[in-house]
Amino acid sequence: MTSTNSVGIRPPNTGNLITVLSIDGGGIRGIVPGVILEYLESQLQEMDGNNARLADYFDVISGTSTGGLVSVMLTAPDKNNRPLYAAKDIVPFYLENTPEIFPQIEGPFAGLMKLSKAMTGPKYDGKYLKDLVMGILGTTKLSQTLTNVVVPTFDIKTMQPVIFSSFQVPRDPSIDAHLSDICIGTSAAPTYLPGHYFKNGNREFNLIDGGVAANNPTLVAIAEVTRQVMKEDPNFFPIKPLDYGRFLVISLGTGTKMQQAQYNAEMAAEWGVLGWLFNNGSIPLIEAFTQASVDLVDFHNNVVFEALNSVDNYLRIQDDTLTGDMASVDVATKQNLDDLMKVGEGLLDSPVSRVNSDTGGVEPVTNGGTNREALKRFAKQLADERKLRESNCTDGRP
Repeated sequence: MTSTNSVGIRPPNTGNLITVLSIDGGGIRGIVPGVILEYLESQLQEMDGNNARLADYFDVISGTSTGGLVSVMLTAPDKNNRPLYAAKDIVPFYLENTPEIFPQIEGPFAGLMKLSKAMTGPKYDGKYLKDLVMGILGTTKLSQTLTNVVVPTFDIKTMQPVIFSSFQVPRDPSIDAHLSDICIGTSAAPTYLPGHYFKNGNREFNLIDGGVAANNPTLVAIAEVTRQVMKEDPNFFPIKPLDYGRFLVISLGTGTKMQQAQYNAEMAAEWGVLGWLFNNGSIPLIEAFTQASVDLVDFHNNVVFEALNSVDNYLRIQDDTLTGDMASVDVATKQNLDDLMKVGEGLLDSPVSRVNSDTGGVEPVTNGGTNREALKRFAKQLADERKLRESNCTDGRP
């Protein structure tokens, strides 16, 4: 794609589509898209062989927070210049490591201890996560990913979003940070994990969770592509900025709490800082802004793709029925992690759903089939697009 990337996928100007994969934030709930990604990659492997990887098919892979970690896992190169992780490795990675990232407090005084930690600092020190990603990724930089990556973060010092985008590296070398720093920064959820400071060149970064800016990063990824089109990047020329018929987008959520009357205005009217940050084990303030971000992006995408007659090129897979511990971002017990795997598996056989642009509600698509069937169709399109680009490419690359 860009001159700074060692990219296996041919550029969009050699084919018909611009392919985008987006993964929401959600802590341990990253298991849910992990299950779905494993299925999608398995379909690609059925058509193109066991060595097929998602990075071979998507022009952009974008993720926020836990989704940013997954995006990097899928695109960072190993010593053979292939992805460090296959999609089937994501869920085992979460099962093995999240109990150490989010160690659970147990016993009769657990509630009091959690409240005390919430008042005095982040719930977790983040050391295990930091050591883990630095050990895996080493000094690998954004410019070395195997396809273009877009990871939103938020700089708490400048109070501005910072988008780590492969597309921006040639224009702004300070963005070409170590992937480990990007992962730690985008995952630094307020009240859960400490903010992350680092320098790249002369630029300082003071980062917290990308969910503050875009918990659903689909729109950010599309905007990055659109900017390249507007700048007449030769990899995209002569695609037009609003040619949404050329986009093929898969957007994966990590699940949300079942909508119910958990809070109301009368309750919120009584909350001070503590009430907004700790209410029966949940954090209403963070839940509110992350959920609003996710839903508004999905609503916007549906309206735009529908208006431009491309709605079948946009697939959003999300579960909105989570209850109890499954709706948390950090309850990393074996039972809860196993339950989240089941959520992902159940989503595959759930009907394809879409936001109703009139009501704002999510409804099953008439004759849309299941998400499993939709992913098979998308996999076929991705495989066909890759073959088309290979047949059209004349740059002499192997």
